[in-house]
Amino acid sequence: MSILNPPTVHREFFGLPGSLAITLGLPTVITLFALITNEYYSVQGLSLDFNAIIAQIPSNTKEWIELCFDFSCWAAYLTWFTVLVLLDYILPGKKLKGIELRDKSQLEYRINGKLMAGLLIILLLSRLFVSNSYYLPELQFIYDNQLKLTLVTTIFSFLLAVFVYVCSFIPLTTPNKTGTKERILSINGNSGNIFYDWFIGRELNPRIGSWDIKLFCELRPGMLLWFLINLSCMHNQYHRLNKITDSLLLVNFLQAFYVFDGVLNEEGVLSMMDITTDGFGFMLSFGDLAWLPWSYSLQARYLALPENSLELGYIKVALILALSFTGYYIFHSSNKQKSDFRMGKLDHLNLKSIKTKTGSKLLCDGWWGMSQHTNYFGDWLIGWSWCLPTGFQTLLTYFYVIYFGVLLVHRQMRDEAKCRLKYGKQWEEYEELVPYKIVPYVY
Repeated sequence: MSILNPPTVHREFFGLPGSLAITLGLPTVITLFALITNEYYSVQGLSLDFNAIIAQIPSNTKEWIELCFDFSCWAAYLTWFTVLVLLDYILPGKKLKGIELRDKSQLEYRINGKLMAGLLIILLLSRLFVSNSYYLPELQFIYDNQLKLTLVTTIFSFLLAVFVYVCSFIPLTTPNKTGTKERILSINGNSGNIFYDWFIGRELNPRIGSWDIKLFCELRPGMLLWFLINLSCMHNQYHRLNKITDSLLLVNFLQAFYVFDGVLNEEGVLSMMDITTDGFGFMLSFGDLAWLPWSYSLQARYLALPENSLELGYIKVALILALSFTGYYIFHSSNKQKSDFRMGKLDHLNLKSIKTKTGSKLLCDGWWGMSQHTNYFGDWLIGWSWCLPTGFQTLLTYFYVIYFGVLLVHRQMRDEAKCRLKYGKQWEEYEELVPYKIVPYVY
């Protein structure tokens, strides 16, 4: 085994059992969401009628095949994915270098999210104003086919994970075509176990030419589909009830703000763990393409059902907006402070920091003196603002904030283990100065 690609020592998610449970469990969860949030059955109160849910599950193979391989849904999704890929290739954008890889190279990324998001908005607005009575059949198609599209995105993410796993064994051709070179594998995905490596991602940065599959999936198909799913819920409610409730409008606004904030600031993703550390396998493929749009849109899909329509009033709307933008302020200002510190823009402030054996510095002042991951706290507050508009009739719509809290704690623990190994005694000193992990004075 070469030094470039050392074998995986530690397996995430409890190794093979955990990865198998996630592979089977999470697709089941979003399929369950699709069964619950439809026009035939809806959840009300704090309990679920599982008999009613089970009654909707296909009882034979033929029905499952019809659900999973509906031609119109596959055609629509493949068109959506392909068009976004072409736009990613065609649209101009700023070119940035990623972090230095283990072979001392740096990948180049084209950042064109602003232009792509702008084109989508222009297309939607032009379709809206030329439509009859503001009716967009493409949005209604999404709403009417939630279960089928959930299954389509799940199957597609599975196939994409198989594709990149197989490609990870094919040597790369050098730019001048004089030979081949070894692919850079993920530290976490080089265990030798086929299933685990397929799940966690064997190759760090799978690419087709200059097209980076991981960065594209992180911010394009799933994020923008989430936005369209939410719009389809608002579209359905308007044409069903001849109005849009303030709760559904608020969820659409807050989540659209989050989606486009992420797309417009995509260069910040280049330093995230998903891009720098994790390989691209089923975990990220499914997470980006299926889990994100179909679990994050749960609040809008719940509120779109006629029996769940909810009017909040001005005071509740204002309070939820205040909570959301407090979260945004904490999230963005803390991330900006860390970024500016690393770039030397804050040297004149003499912020307290610890110099490590690697030559880098651990910031332990300002936002980063309050907790080790203050940005996670801000992100979690944003999640609460998405759930609160649904009221307190069911725990179902609070699934996101519970799941996301667990995810943030797990991510914090992964980052802590990595930093403890990397910085040694300096990390112990840092923990004494900044004892709180995420929520200041609480955790």
